Amino acid sequence: MRESDNIYDKIQELLGDMPGNLTVLEDQIDADIQMEYFNYTRVFDKNQSRDEVLKKRDSIFGNDMAVEEKKKLMVQLANIDSIEAYRTLEKYQGADHTLKDWAKLALQESRLLLESKLLDESQVLISTGLGGKGLKLRYFTVLLLKNGKVYSGFERKIITSELKFSIKKSGGELEEVRFNREFCMILSVIPLNIPVQVLFDNLIHECNQYGEFLNPDCIITNVRVFSCSLLRKMLRRNKVKKIKPGSKPGF
Repeated sequence: MRESDNIYDKIQELLGDMPGNLTVLEDQIDADIQMEYFNYTRVFDKNQSRDEVLKKRDSIFGNDMAVEEKKKLMVQLANIDSIEAYRTLEKYQGADHTLKDWAKLALQESRLLLESKLLDESQVLISTGLGGKGLKLRYFTVLLLKNGKVYSGFERKIITSELKFSIKKSGGELEEVRFNREFCMILSVIPLNIPVQVLFDNLIHECNQYGEFLNPDCIITNVRVFSCSLLRKMLRRNKVKKIKPGSKPGF
């Protein structure tokens, strides 16, 4: 995907003539759990009848069923266009347990299935590790100093001011700005139709009008928030490139 592209246009291109409503998964769920869940949906037992699945739906609440069997049953329930199945997943998702994220994914899939049936229109789910809001995706961005030193008070003020202006202008929301010595770490939600790489390239350009202190390369991901120790490891290995949304560190 080119830097000038935006996710919304690419989705519409993939959908072609198939209309559909877009839904962004709002919860922040580990990308590995999401991949495991969606792999389950490809291979789950389709031979079980609707009645058989519904009959054993309450088994997910007990302690007699193994964890892997509970995962399988939740995927089966999510693929039945049934209010009973949806309410079961909703009740389970509200409980405090280790499969809470798995239940969130199953509940979301069940909801979209029911909406597709009621509205007679396909539903498209967009999921990332950091989630989003409405039709906006959440991104973790790291701005880096050219000299590798520490952000001055002046530089912090300039960056914060430009962030508030640029992200608000894009229709997004700035959730957090945090400075840790040489890192400026940002959490923001950006509309799908905004090319996020271009947004931050322009922001860096504007900030550098006040002294060319920012590295033109930055880190952008919608997978997860990186720790400072991981960021320093990336720097030591000369891995700091323009990481496209959705990518992971290469180690």
